Amino acid sequence: TFSEIKYEEENNVGYIHFNFYNGAMSTEQCHRLREVFIRAKQRNTHVIVMMGGSDIWSKGIHLNLIEASEDAVQASWENINAMDDLIREIICTGSHYFISALQGNAGAGGVSLALAADKVLAKKGIVFNPHTRNMGLYGSEYWTYLLPKRIGTQRANLFTEQCLPWGTAIALEVKLIDTCIDGNDENFYNQVKKIAGEIAHLSYFNQLLMAKKIRRKRDESYKPLEQYRKEELERMHKNF
Repeated sequence: TFSEIKYEEENNVGYIHFNFYNGAMSTEQCHRLREVFIRAKQRNTHVIVMMGGSDIWSKGIHLNLIEASEDAVQASWENINAMDDLIREIICTGSHYFISALQGNAGAGGVSLALAADKVLAKKGIVFNPHTRNMGLYGSEYWTYLLPKRIGTQRANLFTEQCLPWGTAIALEVKLIDTCIDGNDENFYNQVKKIAGEIAHLSYFNQLLMAKKIRRKRDESYKPLEQYRKEELERMHKNF
């Protein structure tokens, strides 16, 4: 039967599917998905692949539920913090190599969720909309750390200020994503499994994890994740 979150395991790789309606992620859904990540990291695997849904990857916080709530300010605050907690769980993982495999479009905090991984794979033809200015929001989800880290500060500012969508061709060119996969859903999944399996069985996999830990430690010493979050949420608190 239909399940919003599913987990499967193959060839030393764990696959997490999260198929939330229209890509919106409520506070409760963020909490549940984070719990799945925590449990997946306890498995005897090397790689975890975030598959998302087949139609839409993620659009970040659930604006419809926020609008329908009795206290939109409080609902917004709880939702953005739950999203932040989820993404931080991924950023701070040193035990596994994370892969984002985007079969569908990503928007707002959903882009940050994808960029929290160590490697980003995308199906050819999907669209990225990382900006939130059109909704009157500054944005959180550690985007001020993740986006410049990927594409540089100048491009990150341009990307978020212009509020224009990026296709996979541009995303690949500016290194927002690492690999663009052509073909149908079956081919995409097979290619993702091939890439994930190869990484999981690299002879130097332990060194790969060590390098990941060193980069995180270096980034943390330069500017703690908590500081990025604090600065983002100060702006978001005013928006809410």
